Amino acid sequence: MQSYTIHLIRHGVTEGNLLGQYIGSTDLPLAREGIDRLRKLAERGGYPTAQAYYCSPLLRCRETLSLLYPGVEPTVIDGFRECDFGQWEGKTAKQLAEEDPHFLEWMESGSQATPPGGETGAVFMHRVCEAFERLVEDMLRSRTTSAVIVTHGGVIMTILSAYGLPKAGFYDWITENGCGYSLRITPGLWMRSMVAEVFAKLPAGEIPEADDGKLVINLAREAADRAYGKKQEEQKEEE
Repeated sequence: MQSYTIHLIRHGVTEGNLLGQYIGSTDLPLAREGIDRLRKLAERGGYPTAQAYYCSPLLRCRETLSLLYPGVEPTVIDGFRECDFGQWEGKTAKQLAEEDPHFLEWMESGSQATPPGGETGAVFMHRVCEAFERLVEDMLRSRTTSAVIVTHGGVIMTILSAYGLPKAGFYDWITENGCGYSLRITPGLWMRSMVAEVFAKLPAGEIPEADDGKLVINLAREAADRAYGKKQEEQKEEE
């Protein structure tokens, strides 16, 4: 039976990533460090090509796709935007802990609290899953057997925690900027159980992390855990 492949790639590094800020709906471009690293990764030839290309509407994703796949015109999918952190956008956990008692309560209680003016974890998860399921259905219908999606860390973790095999929690799927995972979808299994095999990490032959890369991924781990990791897992358990 024909299988279908989807490659999920996280956008390159932005200044917000380097500073450890909550950057969801804020439309930042790639930082110089992000551009340079993507070019180095791309030179090694570790990013697969595909029949169809998709990305988040935010600039950092569109720039990433343009660097990795020059000349490609992707289909932009609004549902693959990052979570909106509302009034917490552009601030670090340290700043928010000092300025906003609601933020401390949110971290300590693990509640379903929503960032002021932002998006709940449940709404974010529903939006991302709806967009992904629609994309898979379109691929199966049109017999498009391969696709690349350039999106955000939170979106990738949501997709893989919801549909990926082996099963793992939201936080377990965190990936560095410019990296990601490849999924294999078998139509019968998808129709029956809505699951997809995670069979590879991207890019192939990935460059080892530099010291600044370790800083970025550690900051990202902390932000993801505080921002929506625990809430996503709680939401899955409730369903």
